[in-house]
Amino acid sequence: MAFSLRGIHSSLRILDKLGVGHMRVRSFYLYAPEPFHPLADTYPQNKTADEAVQVIQSGHKVFIHGAAATPLPLIEAMCDHGMNSRLKNVELIHLHTEGAGRYNNPEYQGIFRSNSLFLAANSRSAVSEGRADSTPIFLYEIPLLFRLKKIELDVALISVTPPDKHGFCSLGPSVDCTRAAIQNAKYIIGATNKNLPRTIGDGMIHQSHLDAIVDCNFSIPELSMSKPTQEEKKIGRLIADNLVEDGATLQMGIGSIPNAVLAELTDHKDLGVHSEMFSDGVVDLVENGNITNALKNVQTGKTISTFAIGTKRLYDFMDNNPFVEMCDVSFTNSTAVICQNPKVTAINSCIEVDLGGQVCADSIGERIYSGFGGQIDFISGAALSLDGRGKPIIAMTSSTKRGESKIVNMLKNGSGVVTTRAHVHYIVTEYGIAYLFGKNLRQRAYELIKIAHPNHKERLEKEAYERMKCMPSPY
Repeated sequence: MAFSLRGIHSSLRILDKLGVGHMRVRSFYLYAPEPFHPLADTYPQNKTADEAVQVIQSGHKVFIHGAAATPLPLIEAMCDHGMNSRLKNVELIHLHTEGAGRYNNPEYQGIFRSNSLFLAANSRSAVSEGRADSTPIFLYEIPLLFRLKKIELDVALISVTPPDKHGFCSLGPSVDCTRAAIQNAKYIIGATNKNLPRTIGDGMIHQSHLDAIVDCNFSIPELSMSKPTQEEKKIGRLIADNLVEDGATLQMGIGSIPNAVLAELTDHKDLGVHSEMFSDGVVDLVENGNITNALKNVQTGKTISTFAIGTKRLYDFMDNNPFVEMCDVSFTNSTAVICQNPKVTAINSCIEVDLGGQVCADSIGERIYSGFGGQIDFISGAALSLDGRGKPIIAMTSSTKRGESKIVNMLKNGSGVVTTRAHVHYIVTEYGIAYLFGKNLRQRAYELIKIAHPNHKERLEKEAYERMKCMPSPY
């Protein structure tokens, strides 16, 4: 008797949605969770966004693709469905998403509860007001949440490129933990978007793994970096001239300071990129011949990242480009992988640093601002570089826009420590470079006060003396 594997596969998923999960059996011949594996006789259903999200029910856990791949039309349809169907207690799991984040609005309280694994601006108010959650976690560990079933995903909302002639779609500029999510979600809704760059690497998913496919071509989110300030330019020059060697493997966090560093590297040779993310600044260095990836030991010749966000110029550069490979974050951010590359130079920003070297990067006092991200992944990877020439760098302007010192005697009450004082090696402000590795607390305080804003140095010395009962000293 002829039968369709797609039919069996769909029936088992329906049983699972009805709560008969133990009846769902996946054998090698019937189903493989590997997205590269085409499933025989299995095709997604073409639906509108409104039709596709009807599968979401009260109590479900829903993964949302993030960054430049945020599936904006699916989110809007989900919000309408949640309100119209009077859903309750739907948990939304995601990294930072672009767009308004309508599900965080007060009127959706009780319908959706967002759980950010890294906050974006659209979630900060909801978290601070108790209507949403934030989970502290290293970026490289997030896939384990899904693979170990610590979070069991019912539905995944993702953006993909249209299927190619072999039926393969791409997750585009954001692979990160999304690969793990689609390996483990019970129902996958893919929003196809011809504007999404088709990227090479771990982000391929065969269309047979999509349960519903929604054609919705929309402009993907762009992020234009503001022109760096004079202070940021000074930091960029200090790092480029003193800490970045020819042949270094770079990791850059997001923000104006990492971009200011990139702008100062136009005389460097044979740079490599192995980073959790990158933006437009990398394109300039590739086109200028500074980035070749020729000396890397891991994925030689390729720019490695897990997500990217920038302007259309960046997305055009990434599209079908074999020079760029987007990988699972458990690979890109693995310390064991990072440390194998030559002269690993990790450049990250923060909110404030205390006189012992503790780095707060995820919160402003008690208010959660972002998340752990990959800072400690790369700070550790650079510190443990097998060639002994890695440079873990925290860079920041010496003071805030309001004139408050970012180098403080003690972190604000409620602040979280992302990078411990034992991990810190280099702290850079526009006033210089503080090298803290191997230094005691008295010496650390001395080095950090040297690179503080002049308006705050005297006060910091007094506070350091009161705290340590001795003066900061280089000896």
